[in-house]
Amino acid sequence: MSRTSEVSTTIVVPPSLPTVTLFGPGDEFLRVIEGAFPAISMHARGNEIAIKGPAEDVTRIQRLVDELVIVVRTGQGLSAEVVERSISMIRGENNEGPADVLTMNILSNRGRTIRPKTLNQKRYVEAIDRHTIVFGIGPAGTGKTYLAMAKAVQALQAKQVNRIILTRPAVEAGERLGFLPGTLFEKIDPYLRPLYDALQDMVDPESIPRLMASGTIEVAPLAYMRGRTLNDAFIILDEAQNTSAEQMKMFLTRLGFGSKMVITGDTTQVDLPSGTMSGLRVVQDILDDVDDVMFCRLDAQDVVRNRLVSRIVEAYAAFDALTSPTKPSTKR
Repeated sequence: MSRTSEVSTTIVVPPSLPTVTLFGPGDEFLRVIEGAFPAISMHARGNEIAIKGPAEDVTRIQRLVDELVIVVRTGQGLSAEVVERSISMIRGENNEGPADVLTMNILSNRGRTIRPKTLNQKRYVEAIDRHTIVFGIGPAGTGKTYLAMAKAVQALQAKQVNRIILTRPAVEAGERLGFLPGTLFEKIDPYLRPLYDALQDMVDPESIPRLMASGTIEVAPLAYMRGRTLNDAFIILDEAQNTSAEQMKMFLTRLGFGSKMVITGDTTQVDLPSGTMSGLRVVQDILDDVDDVMFCRLDAQDVVRNRLVSRIVEAYAAFDALTSPTKPSTKR
């Protein structure tokens, strides 16, 4: 086979754009790009980048730089992680570029804007806009719950719903909260604390007690959903892998008029007693073909915590694939 032809080109960064914002301190971001494209040689001088290497790689880098320029011009700062995720998107077989993802604003609060950071996260957010029930399935750190919370607050502010309901199963207590010491709040607080923490990033913390007292925001264990019909609400079920099949059915059938549901979970982190089937695993087969229900799957590439977390998730997935017995397949 003939070697891929090499080409040389020069990318000129607009003079109005400080090169340090695009190249990074000490050209850190350029080194990230070089590491991702080892057959490429890059040299920066002033506001120009000279590139030489395989034609396909040179074309990708040209597109990457164009996309990063758009991102920077929107006022967003770059980081090594953002550049790495952008490279992954450029390499993917899709029509959406990093700028499409990284400039999509969901919610702003106290000078901080919440946006998707990966292509799958963007598709997840778009699915929430388009469907009544959305499942976000993936490992920890992929933004499943956080983005759903942002969409809930956005819907409340836009008066698309009248209230937000946040719930998760209290597995460690077996839903038998009466056996725990303390007041009701003290009993459920350890299980619902992650939801409170995310909420405080998006709503003025001083207003949360008032919103909860009025019923505009409700945070409660899953057991408290039984027997209710939830109208005009944005409802989030977190840690859904720890629901039984019966609990999942109970929750889904609480859906009322004018409401939207987002169910999040990680099917590799089930804490149910041995012999209890996870409702999140079962529901994928049951509702896979039901209209207005969408399953969004995120993976290690969508982890937006420390870069090492993504590698840990990938390592565990590879280990499980080698050591786990064959499991019944679910539709994908």
